[in-house]
Amino acid sequence: MTGQKILFVDDEEHLRFAAKQSLELEGLEVDCFADADGALQHVSRDFPGILVTDIRLPGTDGLSLMRKVLEIDPSFPVILVTGHGDVELAVSSMRDGAYDFVEKPFAPSRLVETVRRALDKRRLTLENRTLRRQVGARDNVEAVLHGRSAAMRALRDQVGSVAAADVDLLITGETGVGKEVASRAIHQASARGSMPFVHINCGALPANLVESELFGHEAGAFQGAMRTRIGRFEAARGGTVLLDEIDSLSPALQTKLLHALQNRIVTRLGSNEPVELDVRFIAATKKDLDAEVSAGRFRPDLLYRLNVVTITIPPLEARREDIPLLFGQLVAEAAGRFKRELPDVPGSVMAAIAGRDWPGNVRELRNAADRFVLGLGLGSDLELLTGGELSLADRVSLHEKSLIAATLAAHGGSIKDTYEALRISRKALYEKMQKYDLSRKAFSEEAQS
Repeated sequence: MTGQKILFVDDEEHLRFAAKQSLELEGLEVDCFADADGALQHVSRDFPGILVTDIRLPGTDGLSLMRKVLEIDPSFPVILVTGHGDVELAVSSMRDGAYDFVEKPFAPSRLVETVRRALDKRRLTLENRTLRRQVGARDNVEAVLHGRSAAMRALRDQVGSVAAADVDLLITGETGVGKEVASRAIHQASARGSMPFVHINCGALPANLVESELFGHEAGAFQGAMRTRIGRFEAARGGTVLLDEIDSLSPALQTKLLHALQNRIVTRLGSNEPVELDVRFIAATKKDLDAEVSAGRFRPDLLYRLNVVTITIPPLEARREDIPLLFGQLVAEAAGRFKRELPDVPGSVMAAIAGRDWPGNVRELRNAADRFVLGLGLGSDLELLTGGELSLADRVSLHEKSLIAATLAAHGGSIKDTYEALRISRKALYEKMQKYDLSRKAFSEEAQS
């Protein structure tokens, strides 16, 4: 029961002392309170413990406390302590959600036994929630981070692991690779998923209003500040803040951001009262921040504070085998968005899509999918396969790998259908799949060859 705790509420000091002593002798951790308000501050959906409360309390009584606790978490175990005249009331309260009750005067063994059962129930409840959250997290991540390549499988594993750890992190990657998409996936898969996700494009903030935007201001803080304004950080309390293009912040703002990250507080302009923050920060950039630090444009201590975990989103060039599948999904999304019939994608188009360079990454590929669905064509450059500085042999290999991946995807991973469509032998297909590290299972776990 390591980490579990009992919140014990009774207005009589000698009863608090006796209960605390009995429970601690059994190796249980107890916090005692003389009133309901003190205990209620500790209650949350993820609190790994239970509540034991006397029914008769000054101010907020035990039954009112129980109702407030069950509003926070309907599965929170609450044990009521009753006098002889309150037994009927305690029994009826169990229909309203109380876990159990003990009647005064109670034997220490009776209290310990009831508490242990309640703690076991709480442990199982939280373990089941964690498992459901992890399953849901994997589903959410796979739903938005598409791809069967080794690079994308590794990325999804990393995102799933990081989502469960409530730490600040840095996401890097070229323009258009999906840094915001990955950030939202991390947020949705985390315990903060039901709370706000606030996306702040640091490069688009007006220089004269950036502090007010981030930290908020009080009425009269500056000319034109007619009323109090809550900043973007405050608005995200309980949730996640994405600081996109963080490299564009001025040195002065980097200093203030570092203070907010370290102390988890902000102070509105025109105020001396700090506001506590319960926020996870994700920073995103397409630049090499180590190089920015060396050039004196980015604070090294801010970088160290942000990159507790660093996630790098691979460009499309590093996962070319994903392009056919990704283009097909983007076409389907575009058809739904534009309320158009889902068009067929000819093999020649898919081959050209797979063989082309995409310097704008997923964003550029999405634009091409939109144009295709709208019947606006794909652009004459897709007639040509560009390979940058690659040799002819490398370009041919890339094209061959992309074409095999596209055909496997089109046939759900079926080996027979794939080698027949490509008009090669089964042996030749297996050799090429081995050469290019392509796995049938990656295209369909259920496909039969």
